[in-house]
Amino acid sequence: EPLQGEGGVRVPKADYLREVRRVCDAKGALLILDEVQTGMGRTGRLFAHEHSGITPDIMTLAKALGNGVPIGAMGCTNPVASGFSVGSHASTFGGNPLSSAAALAVVTTMIEMGLPQQVAVMGDYFLSKLRGLKVKHTAIIDVRGMGLMIGVELKSAAGPAISRMLAAGIICGPAGPNVIRFVPPLIVTRDQVDRVVTALDAALQGA
Repeated sequence: EPLQGEGGVRVPKADYLREVRRVCDAKGALLILDEVQTGMGRTGRLFAHEHSGITPDIMTLAKALGNGVPIGAMGCTNPVASGFSVGSHASTFGGNPLSSAAALAVVTTMIEMGLPQQVAVMGDYFLSKLRGLKVKHTAIIDVRGMGLMIGVELKSAAGPAISRMLAAGIICGPAGPNVIRFVPPLIVTRDQVDRVVTALDAALQGA
């Protein structure tokens, strides 16, 4: 993953993927990126690897590509594609007419709306508000993320705070034992972000 999801929303150093690309090229190895969580505008670019200015040999996509319609997809470079023949690769939800039409509509709409650019702006706003909470609450160790894929690392288990937020009407989940992960809809508004931050502030009172 260009940005770890289940591993705690961990953002690599700026030159990390460029160095991985260099090593793969030097060794003649393929660079395969899992963009199932990080792709489709989630990090403020259509695909997260674009932040590093590199091109993977293979990229996997799913979930957001179909906007709720089941689909799996693999993209690859021409040299890699030349290694495939008919029937050598398959996907349970890949290629059927309904899913393919949904994916085309999703990609077209995202580009026409400039959604990745909107995500970048809203992500910066969300991160800044959460970092303000970090100053206020010693319970927060770190706030990190890209675009609207954000993690708040706590000194203690994330479960109690997540439960308090759910009681306040905010659905979020963990990314590891002590990280709260925020992956809101890409069309989230400032007012909605403010509501989430207010709920987290209350959930951390006395934590």
